[in-house]
Amino acid sequence: MTATKWALICPFFLILILHSLAIYLFTRGFLLARTELSSFSHCSDLSLSPCSIPSSSMHDFSSPGDHLPNVVGNSSGWTRPAISRLIIIIIDALRFDFLAPSSFFNEKKAWMDKLEVLQKLAAEEDMNSRIFKAIADPPTTSLQRLKGLTTGGLPTFIDIGNSFGAPAIVEDNLIFQLANNGKKVLMMGDDTWLQLFPHHFNESYPYPSFNVKDLDTVDNGVIKHLFPSLLKDDWDVLIAHFLGVDHAGHIFGVDSIPMIAKLEQYNTILEEVVQVLKNQCGPGDLHENTLLVVMGDHGQTLNGDHGGGTAEEVETALFAMSLGNPSTSVASALNSDYCHPDLNGKKMCIGTFQQLDFAVTMASLIAIPFPFGSIGRINPELYALAGSSFEVRNNCAETCGSHSNLDSWMMNYVNNLCLNSWQVKRYIDSYSTASVIGLPAKDLYYINTLYSEAQRSWPDIIKLAVSYENDIHIGINDNTTSALQRQVDAYSRFLASVAKLARSEWTEFNLKLMGFGLCIMLTSLSVHLFTIRRVNILCKSYYTFPCSSFSFFRVLTVIVFVAIRAVSFLSNSYILAEGRVANFLLGTSGILNLWSSFDSGTVTAEDLLFLVLTIIIRFGIESGMSKDTVGSGSLSSNSPGNIGIEKGYSLWMGLQEFLPIPALYILVILMCIYISRSSCWKCLKHFFIIGNILSYILMSVHWVLESNMIAAPEVLQYFGKTFAPRIIYSIGLLLFVLLALLVTVNKNDMFLVSKSTESLAIVTTGMLSAWSPTILILLGRQGPYVALVCVLGAWCIAKLKYAAQVDDGKGALTELISDPTPVLQWNLLAVCLFFYTGHWCTFDGIRYVAAFTGFEHFNIVQQGILLAIDTFGVSHIIPVMSLPFLVISKHQIFKKESSKGFLLVNLTQAFLMYGLITAVTTTLTIICVTIQRRHLMVWGLFAPKFVFDFIGLLLVDGLICVGSLFYY
Repeated sequence: MTATKWALICPFFLILILHSLAIYLFTRGFLLARTELSSFSHCSDLSLSPCSIPSSSMHDFSSPGDHLPNVVGNSSGWTRPAISRLIIIIIDALRFDFLAPSSFFNEKKAWMDKLEVLQKLAAEEDMNSRIFKAIADPPTTSLQRLKGLTTGGLPTFIDIGNSFGAPAIVEDNLIFQLANNGKKVLMMGDDTWLQLFPHHFNESYPYPSFNVKDLDTVDNGVIKHLFPSLLKDDWDVLIAHFLGVDHAGHIFGVDSIPMIAKLEQYNTILEEVVQVLKNQCGPGDLHENTLLVVMGDHGQTLNGDHGGGTAEEVETALFAMSLGNPSTSVASALNSDYCHPDLNGKKMCIGTFQQLDFAVTMASLIAIPFPFGSIGRINPELYALAGSSFEVRNNCAETCGSHSNLDSWMMNYVNNLCLNSWQVKRYIDSYSTASVIGLPAKDLYYINTLYSEAQRSWPDIIKLAVSYENDIHIGINDNTTSALQRQVDAYSRFLASVAKLARSEWTEFNLKLMGFGLCIMLTSLSVHLFTIRRVNILCKSYYTFPCSSFSFFRVLTVIVFVAIRAVSFLSNSYILAEGRVANFLLGTSGILNLWSSFDSGTVTAEDLLFLVLTIIIRFGIESGMSKDTVGSGSLSSNSPGNIGIEKGYSLWMGLQEFLPIPALYILVILMCIYISRSSCWKCLKHFFIIGNILSYILMSVHWVLESNMIAAPEVLQYFGKTFAPRIIYSIGLLLFVLLALLVTVNKNDMFLVSKSTESLAIVTTGMLSAWSPTILILLGRQGPYVALVCVLGAWCIAKLKYAAQVDDGKGALTELISDPTPVLQWNLLAVCLFFYTGHWCTFDGIRYVAAFTGFEHFNIVQQGILLAIDTFGVSHIIPVMSLPFLVISKHQIFKKESSKGFLLVNLTQAFLMYGLITAVTTTLTIICVTIQRRHLMVWGLFAPKFVFDFIGLLLVDGLICVGSLFYY
């Protein structure tokens, strides 16, 4: 490679290094995980607690069957057990309206009222059964929710990176405390539990969880082991994690027949579970004192996504049923303002439950030390439900009636809440000391004051407890209840303040690292501009006229467009509407082109077609191929049960299944025509033609067999669904390797090309031939339509007349690719295609189903690669690798062939301008997340946008470096 070529290529690698360093430093400052303390709670820590009550005064509050001597001194934990066994059934992605009666909502939907057995129990046995609206903290991915549920803390944003390879939890957590205190834990279902807790289960039956196309394997495995386990006594805690609803949502959407079928299946399963438990809940039976909890780890949107912080994603449901004897007086703690008539007209109340409270509430009920890092509060409603069997068994039971039962229960709850508050205070103090930055002094002073105020009245509570021993009649009155309630309120204020502080200040921002990263990013922009200027100067060595003679208006227009798009990232509303903003700017540029053509009197078909395409893209972003309809639209139709539901429905669905195939063959015909026109490929072009034809045939076979349109043998179906995509991937890889070998040897000699433009066109076509089949099959049936829009849009941009002109009929250039307008349009088209294909800059905007095209089992490497190709294929890989066509089209205008050096200079200009536009928008994203780092939506919206942008920038830089090695 000549020195001139290296001079053109080296700046690309320098820019990539600068961007990598800048993003690394900024990310280390912005996405720092909170300090994970290595401390664990132990039973012996109780001696340090200020919550001790004389043991003799607490003997009356032991639960039936336990008869423990005191509340705080027993060897099994910090509290006295309220339950002996715990069953946790997790229905992944359980929306609140899946469980709550439809009468609680303004409009009844098809998926409501399917879990009838739980609704019936909550209505008819409201003393020991209750439905809760459970609120999760974002991010609402399964791993973060399981981590939050078991540690009692708030998972940080950086944990999302581990969603596909969950590391073992090293913090103190509920599962560790169970195992460490002799409790036997049985787990079945989602294998994420085994990744998080590899050595804590006495017995486990894990099943792979990442194949979202599989609705039944995990669920069937759980069913297989659940019912036999319910009749065994070799466990204390049973965890069963179902995944069918989550996978049905991802593939078909909430409003789909597979989703409804899954909910109905769960209703049958839960009905059988409840029946088994009730048959074994008599005195001395296996489930005499068992608590059943049916819950979701997070919710989901209507199209089955989750990960963000919208109400649909964070609102899930929890059902609890205590099999112990209910206490009518304690039920007053279950009062709720959220009450409506159920489906039968009977009043039903639904409680509210913060998932942050789950770990400490369960630890309190089952009598183990609270996880050290837990900042939740023992939920009073759930504690009352499970602890309603606490009764005073003495002479006052007859004389004082139910009033003593309530005081007895409240005394136990206050004591547990005191331990709860002490543990949280201990953790906050340790965190502030051990963490590099800690928590703000002002906030620490405030919560310390709240804790001191709550603890100041604790001696009065001890006096009340002692009064029960000396003369219990003194304690049984309204003043006792009022004093206990005031103490509960004091501790609750402290715990609520800590939770609020944690949610607002949890992530530690290292402003120095963020500042260094931003400075290096700004430096890289200067390097970009300097390199562009240097290339323009180099251009003068080929021609004497200025290479950048394009009008100042066009440059200003590009600057304004890039600035508008970049500055819009300051607003969370505009980030949500990013696809529409990009489409608006793309359409506006097309209108300016048309205006310029009208002025010159040369309106072309490309001008009009370009505007039509922007309208099509806008409708595609809004409805046709956006995520809002993909769940309940074409994908859900794949279920055979959907066909024929409505008149004419099967015909419409058949067209949806069939039409992508003709569009696919239009693409392959266009590509084959383009390749065959060149006489310079010799026999090599046949490899690419045959490879593409075979890939597209296999793609159509895959879609036909996947849709069940024809009754094919099982072996053929397995081939079409599994091996056909793998063969396509292999063909693409083989063509890419072949192209790399040809370029390495000498592309001009191998292709027998004398013209530099044709040589560049051949390599670019070969590159797209290698990538496009893999990208299209991952996009699914929308792929051919997207590809046609992409091809037509690129054709219009490349052919627009204003980008190149011919002076005095001699074939000399007066304006070159230096005009940044077509490059800007190329970039905006790429952004539009990202949203047009149903992607969003949030983690629930990732099309996880694409990762399993051709595969049934999860492998982090292969599924990660496929997911990356699907996410960034049409928005980054294809646009960058096809940029040479923008240069080639300008040089093909002239009858006289340009020199190879001049062609490469123009290509360098195109690469630099495309990279600069991407870098400027990413830099503004960095500035925006820096400004908005304390915004309510920072983790739900701004941070995911930053992650997508910096990955996209590094990908663009990397692709430009690879492209320069292939094309130069």
